[in-house]
Amino acid sequence: MSSLSASETVETVDTAKSAESAESAKSAKSAEATPAPAEQPAAKLVDKQLEPRLAIKVENLHLYYRTKAEANPTLKAALIRKAKRQKVEQKVIKAVNGVSFEVPHGTVLGVIGHNGAGKSTLLRALSGILPPTQGRVEVRGRVSTLLALGVGFNQNLTGRENIVLGGLAQGWSKDQIREKEDAIIDFADLDTLSEGAIDRAMKTYSSGMYARVAFAVGVHMDPDILLVDEALSAGDARFKEKATEKMLELCENARTIVLVSHGLETVRHMSNHCIWMDHGNLVQSGDPDEVIDAYIEQQRRDREAADAKKAAAEAKEALEDEALAAKAEKTKEALQKAIGEDV
Repeated sequence: MSSLSASETVETVDTAKSAESAESAKSAKSAEATPAPAEQPAAKLVDKQLEPRLAIKVENLHLYYRTKAEANPTLKAALIRKAKRQKVEQKVIKAVNGVSFEVPHGTVLGVIGHNGAGKSTLLRALSGILPPTQGRVEVRGRVSTLLALGVGFNQNLTGRENIVLGGLAQGWSKDQIREKEDAIIDFADLDTLSEGAIDRAMKTYSSGMYARVAFAVGVHMDPDILLVDEALSAGDARFKEKATEKMLELCENARTIVLVSHGLETVRHMSNHCIWMDHGNLVQSGDPDEVIDAYIEQQRRDREAADAKKAAAEAKEALEDEALAAKAEKTKEALQKAIGEDV
């Protein structure tokens, strides 16, 4: 989908007005009787100029996984199936089901939902990792991803070398990476944990040190669009605070951020728009406070329903146990009576 810039819109409107003047010069009478044909298109172009520039547009997105529903996936079972010419039944898992939304530039979009709701799958579609099964995804701008911290890093290389590797994976040149290298190292601040760690192989790092380097690389690549999946939960308390401050700085610079997190207060604090996913469906979209409060209320109702179901199952089981005990007691009495009569 194409969009007009401000300069293109003005130029088109002026051209339309010139055409109107030329038409008026040819036939003043005709111009008075009939409205200028350029007026209506010009108004539409001005309206389009006022529309917010979109960073992301998702239309009717479907993402399906196909998996084999095999109860006993062994070599023996495979040979038996082959001998009997049986086919393995395939199961279709609908990870994302008909989702549509738009994200204007400068928006911080929070994505919430329970485990398995389709949040991470949606982010992978936005990053281009997963192609849509059906529908359309448009992303306009340079994208940086923090989906799984440190993906693509080589653990045999040093932290400094992996900074270069991560920058190259983001599409930057070596010169651009060198300009940001010091800022990335300062942000990761590994020296406070272990002196000289940045020049040691990353296989010697703890998981927290690994996450620090990966996060620092992701947020210093100056992305137009930053996709974050639970990355703020990495590292110790001090680094989490530092990471949150960096994210807020990116927000203030009018960067577009899509943040997937189970930390509802983080989403409430950082985002200015929120969507709620449930079993692959978009349940609600709007103001973060409204969406998060509705999600919390639904979670409460689900817990109450689950507790009521569990209590009913336990009560039913107790009744069945009582019935079995009563039946056993009657059987015992009958046997004793029969034995007494025989004696």
